[in-house]
Amino acid sequence: MKGQEWYQADSVAEEYDDKRFSKGGRLIDRREKRAVLEALGPVEDERVLEIACGTGRFTVMLAERGADIVGLDISDAMLAQGREKARRAGLESTVEFMRGDAARLPFPDDHFDAVFAMRFFHLADTPAKFLAEMARVSKDVVFFDTFRGSSFRVLYNWALPMGSRLYGREEVDRLVDGAGLRLRRADHDFVFPYGFYREVPNAVADPFWSLDRTIGGNAIGEKLSSVSYWTAEV
Repeated sequence: MKGQEWYQADSVAEEYDDKRFSKGGRLIDRREKRAVLEALGPVEDERVLEIACGTGRFTVMLAERGADIVGLDISDAMLAQGREKARRAGLESTVEFMRGDAARLPFPDDHFDAVFAMRFFHLADTPAKFLAEMARVSKDVVFFDTFRGSSFRVLYNWALPMGSRLYGREEVDRLVDGAGLRLRRADHDFVFPYGFYREVPNAVADPFWSLDRTIGGNAIGEKLSSVSYWTAEV
């Protein structure tokens, strides 16, 4: 995985949400949470695994909706932030956070109803291995996102602390087929890259979002989208 040392630093975990999901980043947070909810559907009493759960913003959200959820991450510092989120929400007894390797998931086959990963595959050196493991432990839905190689993200990719792997549709199709999955749905978002939204005030982000959706509402705009959401099934 790219940037493991950077990602696991205490200071990165402590500042992660504030740096990425304040100001215009709140719009990013809303859009990503909506994508997860649309992909997984009703989760009450469902067994769900989140790969690379980070600070637990999706993990806790799904627990609030009744999911029996496990959040797995390689960073103890990130997991600590997730546990604190769960504690503040009164969910510390219903959410399990555990440290683990996404390439060797410590669960039996078909253990979860759904498995998902957000903000993960752009860091993956061996994405086929990770997706195969996600498929192995899921008996229904596998959901993940990727950053697109045809998007504006290429303009600032070099500036990121740990780089970013960019994907095209053909590569994702090969990954999905190789994992024995069937692609159910593909959605595309954010013509203007994440980095732009993080830097503008929240009040400015929403008008730009309207323009973003207008540009992205056609075939050319889809190709320029920064991120794709892939919903597959076993």
